[in-house]
Amino acid sequence: MIRFPAEWEPQEFIQLTWPHESTDWSSNLNEAISCFTKIAEAITRFQKLLIVCSDSSSCKRYLAHLNQNNIQYIEVESNDTWARDHGGITVFKDGKPTIYDFQFNGWGNKFPADKDNRITRSLYHRGVFKNSRYQDMNDFVFEGGAIESNGNGLLMTTIECLLSKNRNEQFSKEQIEQKLLSWFGAEKVLWLDYGFLAGDDTDSHIDTLARFIDEKTILYVSPPDENDVHFEALKNMEDQLRSFSDLENNPFNLIPLPFAPAVFDENDERLPATYANFLFVNDAVLVPVYNLDTDKAALEVFTETFPNKEIVGIDCSVLIKQHGSLHCVTMQYPPFK
Repeated sequence: MIRFPAEWEPQEFIQLTWPHESTDWSSNLNEAISCFTKIAEAITRFQKLLIVCSDSSSCKRYLAHLNQNNIQYIEVESNDTWARDHGGITVFKDGKPTIYDFQFNGWGNKFPADKDNRITRSLYHRGVFKNSRYQDMNDFVFEGGAIESNGNGLLMTTIECLLSKNRNEQFSKEQIEQKLLSWFGAEKVLWLDYGFLAGDDTDSHIDTLARFIDEKTILYVSPPDENDVHFEALKNMEDQLRSFSDLENNPFNLIPLPFAPAVFDENDERLPATYANFLFVNDAVLVPVYNLDTDKAALEVFTETFPNKEIVGIDCSVLIKQHGSLHCVTMQYPPFK
């Protein structure tokens, strides 16, 4: 029996892959490190943290004020920092955790990823994933940000990503669906045909658009006003989410998140600000904010939705400059017992 746990289930630690001067953060490295430090501060308040880095002594200087008992530093070379997509994906096989290590190819060969693609294998062989199995899945291109699980037989993903160029073109949608059902022990895949964010390099990862928060509830990015370029796609996405049903053919509870107003970089290119890129940790939800007028309303949605969890807003305005956000730079792992 295979089960793909939901992200709100108990976690052992979160992985961060630390920015360095050879990553795309080189032009604003200090700003990026400041953001990663804030993420590390928030995570270590609630649970353990794994830092993948090129120089542990440098990282420790930035994080010296934190509880070092909650941090493990592992020196592994990396191309960049998007742990959600180069990190291992954990399933339970007959109750025992198994780390799937899919091929990461820089979102369809858009960016170098040779070093990133070796990180999970290196972590496993260095004993980071104790009492777990490792499964090499390097013949299939896949990223953690492309999949959502409700923890009980349902997966959610997007057509745009999984059928995109330079990932797995040799397989049809039906073949990919059968692989997902088999690998993740699922009974049904919900395919989103609509939805995108301008400036997104991932080909519409599901974690930028719509997220399970329990077995029967989905938080999603609401459509903007009709004058915005995203209106039609996100309205169609909303309508499709309303048409989805669970394994008992019941509709999902849908909770809209504010649509973040347009943010542009210095070249006037729109950046993919999204509140759907939040992170579950033990006893809390970490929410990306962007110094926008909609931040307050977004945090209020999370506060109302998760009354028993602490809601922690983290300024992620620098992360969207490289076209990702909070969930994108993290990967959670369950207890390895």
